[in-house]
Amino acid sequence: MDINNEITKSLGPKEAKFIIKLHEMNRITFSLDVASEVTGYSGQSLRNFLCRLVKKGILTSLSNGLYNIVPFELGEERIYAGNPLIIAREIVKRKLKEIHPEYYISHGSAMELHRMVTQPQMIVYTTVTRQIKGNMNILGTRFNFLTCKEKDYFGFKKHWIENADHILVSNIEKTIIDGLKKPECCGGLVEVAKALWIKRDLLNTTRLIDYAVKLGVGAVYRRLGYLLELYKVDCPLAIVKLQDKLTRTYNLLDPTLLKEGKYLARWKLIQNVTDEEFLSVIRT
Repeated sequence: MDINNEITKSLGPKEAKFIIKLHEMNRITFSLDVASEVTGYSGQSLRNFLCRLVKKGILTSLSNGLYNIVPFELGEERIYAGNPLIIAREIVKRKLKEIHPEYYISHGSAMELHRMVTQPQMIVYTTVTRQIKGNMNILGTRFNFLTCKEKDYFGFKKHWIENADHILVSNIEKTIIDGLKKPECCGGLVEVAKALWIKRDLLNTTRLIDYAVKLGVGAVYRRLGYLLELYKVDCPLAIVKLQDKLTRTYNLLDPTLLKEGKYLARWKLIQNVTDEEFLSVIRT
């Protein structure tokens, strides 16, 4: 698409220059700060400028102070939801008032991005080191923000997406470890188990165990050891290392379900999901 030719058909010179500049910056989703930087406007003047573009159907207002450019190839369409992962990143930047905040796309959203799930995820999960109060719903997509300790901010990488832009996302091993800690953010432990099984041939088990130890959460040791053993992932030294970390305390195998089932002494787990339910993952 020739942006210069298309934009000037429906925009004035200042508006066209603004949209062209955003495209050059790869900022399809942008905040008030970016708009102010590009236009030189501030306060009410800036809001009036953006409001006119929203009314023309050039921009979509996502939330207070966050906008999307509506692609011209969408014709008369006036609403453009955009990429939810980019939106999550921009929400974090705006909420924390940082250009390069500490965050990464995590849990069920990372599982989907790594193709570790078979069902679409309806919530975008983002892990941050500074608390973002309240979750958000934007054009039908829910955005949940989870806070981690600074010491637990590791195991992520750049993931390049549309328009040469990128977001940060947990790598495969950290995605599994985060899921074992908070299965409720992944659809339950069976979904985390399915993710582990799907990626079993690509997993770096040494890194997986190292991440578990670095996180230092007893329930993660127990759930990880149980699943590695059940799925016969060949890492006997890892099993020993995890077992050495166990205390006498018992944890629920799946904390999203009722406290019931037998006590599994080997892994100090209350087995409220049967072996058969996890093994059924292999057959699907």
